[in-house]
Amino acid sequence: MNQLITLYHLIFVVKIKNNMRVCILGSGLSALTLAKALVNQNIYVDMFVKKKINNPDLSRTLGISKSNIEFYNKNIINIQNIIWKIKKIEIFTDKLKNEKLLKFEDKNKEIFSILKNFKLNQALEKSLYKSKYFSKINKKKDNIAEKYNLVINTDYYADITKKYFSKKLEKKYNSYAYTSIIDHKKVKNDIATQIFTEKGPIAFLPISNTETSIVYSINNINNQTYKTIKGLINFYNFRYKINKINKINYFRLNSLSLRSYYNGNILAFGDLLHRIHPLAGQGFNMTIRDVKILLSIIKEKQNLGLPLDTSVNSEFEKKSRHKNYIFLNGVDFIHEFFNFERKTKNNLLSKSVQLLGKNPSINKMFAKIADKGLLF
Repeated sequence: MNQLITLYHLIFVVKIKNNMRVCILGSGLSALTLAKALVNQNIYVDMFVKKKINNPDLSRTLGISKSNIEFYNKNIINIQNIIWKIKKIEIFTDKLKNEKLLKFEDKNKEIFSILKNFKLNQALEKSLYKSKYFSKINKKKDNIAEKYNLVINTDYYADITKKYFSKKLEKKYNSYAYTSIIDHKKVKNDIATQIFTEKGPIAFLPISNTETSIVYSINNINNQTYKTIKGLINFYNFRYKINKINKINYFRLNSLSLRSYYNGNILAFGDLLHRIHPLAGQGFNMTIRDVKILLSIIKEKQNLGLPLDTSVNSEFEKKSRHKNYIFLNGVDFIHEFFNFERKTKNNLLSKSVQLLGKNPSINKMFAKIADKGLLF
């Protein structure tokens, strides 16, 4: 009798799994990452995308923490061959001249990795297109929520975004982020550098022994000339013999958090759900942590033979909202802290941070939060 019950349960679970179908709106890295995670669980995914595909921004890069790289390799796709490992982070500020403000390092292992956005995009698309569980659709369907177990929306411009996800907490920084790749003489390139300058934070992020990514967030609503940006990159560079500064791209900076994570079986996700200042390199890391949470909820449903329904979304919001909110505001606090100091005429605040950073326990705590997020 027990064997019959077990067999029936297995047949029921398999039937439920085979009927699971999810729709994803959007085709950015958040959408592709989640699609690959679901496809790996034998869930059918239809991805609705716009017909017009813009040329990729070759200057954009991502920083991914060590723990998130491990999760990505195991649960999404192995990306070891497209990442560049960073073993040390050094942080400076104009207020302390040539003194380090903070330092994080692991002499034996990487503490995080950098990769080019378009390379990750290519790897995900190549893998997804091979799967029988994945379909890419250009034509829009009506009443989309009625046709799928779950609809996951990453598209800021989708109709359902305006309808269900217009209410948000948003902060505009009156700033632009300028991105580029510099080509330079070959060096051992495993140290990431961030400098809090008079104009805003600039990051030098290694991506090979001869290339380094630049992200410069400038506190000015007026767009800067390329000549000005190139001059500032050269001024703050002290590690590299630069051969060429490649095309400079830019985008406006803001942070946001949706007031509501879902409506019925429609869930907001990725940059639509939350967006943060790039100074800490945590935007995509927050999304990967969201994927972890959502995937664990879906796996539990699968194991119990339960369908994917609204309860997935409510449980996801319950488990992730408070962490995302605290993390987002923590990054904003860092921005405002150095923005305030920039306007002062002394280095007292930087000296205080420098002193705290020399405490091994505090330094370790900062590094752990940056790697794994908030563990509660």
